[in-house]
Amino acid sequence: MADSRAHPQSTWTWDAPIATPQPPEASAFHRMWLGFMMARISVAVLLIVLLGGLMLVGFAPVNPWQLGLCAIYLAASLAVRLFTRPAPPGRTFDPQWVSTIGIDLLAFSTLHFLQVAGLNYSPLFALPVLTASVLGSAVLAFGTAAGVTLLLLIDAWVQSLDLADHTPRLVQAGIAGGGYFVVALLANQLAMRLAREEQAARRSLSAARTQAHVNEVVIETLTDGVLVVGPDWRIHAANPSARTLLGWQAREAPVSLALVSRPGWKPLAALAQRTFVENWPQNAELALELAGGERLHLRVRTRLTPAQDYEMDTLCVMFLQDLREAEAQVRTEKLAAMGRMSAAVAHEIRNPLAAIAQANGLLSEELPDPGHQQLTALVHKNTQRLSQIVEEILNLARVQQPQADWLELDQVVQVLAREWQRHTGASERLQLQLRSAPAWAAFDGEHLRRVLVNLLDNALRYATHAPAAIIAATEMQATQARLHLWSDGAPLDASVQRHLFEPFFSSESRSSGLGLYICRELCERHGATLTYLRGPAPDGSGREGNTFTVTFRTRAAVVPGAVPYDTIRA
Repeated sequence: MADSRAHPQSTWTWDAPIATPQPPEASAFHRMWLGFMMARISVAVLLIVLLGGLMLVGFAPVNPWQLGLCAIYLAASLAVRLFTRPAPPGRTFDPQWVSTIGIDLLAFSTLHFLQVAGLNYSPLFALPVLTASVLGSAVLAFGTAAGVTLLLLIDAWVQSLDLADHTPRLVQAGIAGGGYFVVALLANQLAMRLAREEQAARRSLSAARTQAHVNEVVIETLTDGVLVVGPDWRIHAANPSARTLLGWQAREAPVSLALVSRPGWKPLAALAQRTFVENWPQNAELALELAGGERLHLRVRTRLTPAQDYEMDTLCVMFLQDLREAEAQVRTEKLAAMGRMSAAVAHEIRNPLAAIAQANGLLSEELPDPGHQQLTALVHKNTQRLSQIVEEILNLARVQQPQADWLELDQVVQVLAREWQRHTGASERLQLQLRSAPAWAAFDGEHLRRVLVNLLDNALRYATHAPAAIIAATEMQATQARLHLWSDGAPLDASVQRHLFEPFFSSESRSSGLGLYICRELCERHGATLTYLRGPAPDGSGREGNTFTVTFRTRAAVVPGAVPYDTIRA
């Protein structure tokens, strides 16, 4: 299988690549055709050397034109070998018959009839018979055998004219012809069987190659990591998920690494060793110490592949699952279950809440005491807040697009930030840098307040107590207005970053894990984006910190009819 993603090179790589498709020149039929062509050339060279030697030593009478016939036969054989290609087998009549078998019959029968140098050339007829039988159809094979038999019978009849009893020569020619028929039948049947087996092998190879590509696609898209390890700890294959989990650089080939080559992978090596020793699948939860101080918690399952033969070792296949990913799946299922009942719960809450608000209004009319009036006002304010939350839950359940206002970003951020400072008493720790004027952002005012307050509360939880430990900065880049919430907290673990915006995920047990998820959902509903990045502070001090950035749908001009934020929810 191939190594690296998306065909520069696939990440899933085996030591021995899968056999590539064979070109037509590599087929058995083509190789046999080449063999017969080389046999024809060899016979021509042998005839020239033999007859030329006999003519030189004067051992037997050889005419120059007979030697020239052999030279012409050699030239014709070379021409066919160099300038023609084999036609598909099985044809009743192949046009190449004339340039191959036809020339063979003409040359050999001429030498045989003339009895050049007193030699018997009948064994040479086996070459055209075999050629027709292996490279042609049964009809062509038997036709060639019949032609050779007829030539032998004619030669035997001509030579027996001078003899009183010509029966032995005819019988001998008939037996030789019968032998050629048998050779033609056997060779043709063997050739047909070879062709059928080659086609079956090609179909099997094509099916295996297709299955291998399907397996490659499936393995590469698996969210679980897959490692294939040998008894020598050498990694034979790894899919992209395994590389990502283990912090594996893409430039490193699997064959260059072993599980024992990195200290952080030793728990995997120990589990693989236990699998080989016990010859039984293993399941374990492991903690790996990766580069950069990252700690990775994995659930690992191992399986052994059966050895195909004595030359192939048994391999250990390791399935790696990030425990945080597994927890994320559980959280997703939990969220789906909560979503199904959220609408019903909201409806059930809304009716008692309306009754509480109505009763509180009636009670406030009957209580003249200012202290009591303050309490009823507090109840009224919180019932309104709960009613608004219920409506938002219903909007999320109904997949409705909220009504967006065009807000002047700098003004809104300043109002909301000052309100948050008064509520939390963190005036010295928050610094404002408002530089996006005159940008107007498309966002619901109350939703923006929830996004900003959630991000500020999150920053306050992890920031230091130093002045300007939290910076809220706005800027206008090209046609996009952005809000940056930076804090000088410690860097987030890489495994935490992967699940940062997932519901019910939190690095603290006391947190619900919904704050950043709600922020992202509200941003997406208004066509905005929320991202995280570790980087320098916006004030140019060079301090490193965590930055959450909201990118808004923006207008750079004053929107007609837009009103200040503090009057939108009056």
